[in-house]
Amino acid sequence: MSTTSTWTVTGMTCGHCAASVKEEISEIPGVESVDVVVETGQVTVASAAELDASAVRAAVEEAGYVLVR
Repeated sequence: MSTTSTWTVTGMTCGHCAASVKEEISEIPGVESVDVVVETGQVTVASAAELDASAVRAAVEEAGYVLVR
């Protein structure tokens, strides 16, 4: 069973930013897909189970951005 979570990330301004965030979040175990919309900062993640917010926050910070929610 898949679950979908939506997060808001600040600081992204271009496609490269989105690619960095997508790459880092994709490395979290259980993540099936990541969709990033730079203009709104929305990041939608499909995963096998509910993701730990601290893991998502760490991935976003590793990419150089800030997770708002």
